[in-house]
Amino acid sequence: MNRGELFQALNIFRKGLLTLAVVLVLLSLLIFPFSKSLLRHLYNTNLQVDLVAFGVPEAFFSLFKLTFFASLFLSVPLIFYRLWKSFEPFFRVKGMTSGLPVFLTATFLFYLGASFCYFITLPFGVRFLLGYQSAHIKPMISVAKYTSFCAVFVFGFGLTFELPLVLALLSILRIVNAPLLTRNRRYAILLIAIVAAVATPTPDFFNMALMGGPLYLLFEVGIILVKIMERKRAHAQTPPTPSYNDP
Repeated sequence: MNRGELFQALNIFRKGLLTLAVVLVLLSLLIFPFSKSLLRHLYNTNLQVDLVAFGVPEAFFSLFKLTFFASLFLSVPLIFYRLWKSFEPFFRVKGMTSGLPVFLTATFLFYLGASFCYFITLPFGVRFLLGYQSAHIKPMISVAKYTSFCAVFVFGFGLTFELPLVLALLSILRIVNAPLLTRNRRYAILLIAIVAAVATPTPDFFNMALMGGPLYLLFEVGIILVKIMERKRAHAQTPPTPSYNDP
């Protein structure tokens, strides 16, 4: 894959953004009437303190933001489909005949990561952080910041769960291999720490660990997956041993 081919693939994806924009607008129109119910559910799942709005329009814009995040969340399969259609020619050259397993796996991993975050990591992290309140420290949580906090965590976990699939696809393109990944594990740990620090809404170590820990485990799963694929590929390329029958 050279630079020209990469830009061509990105240009194909760019042409599909209009369809994505139309879908986002239509979903937003359908979801916005239920945005208060979504916010109430998000509040009841994780918080034990009241939300506040610092400003007259903050409540409205927070509901609008939540509507956009919900529409984007439901549009993830379309985004993955457009991405795959843009880069599919590179994998067909390498012998991949069907992209359906990739599309289904990418969609499944994203929603698995998002669900893991929403039902396990996010409530635990919010309760941990709120545990520092005291008689002299009472949290006043902005509805806008809380919405962004939850959205960043959910989407961040959804995307990090794609790591094993990304490594497998890079292995198919011969960009990475198992020895390379194993040899550079220390740099991967450093990169994971940086990604966790950037992706988490707060800079504390606990929230970084909530994202960095699963991301490192997924990296190790990716290495195992790449090793399995390389063994299968080597076995397929090994010529069969000729057999000689006695006369």
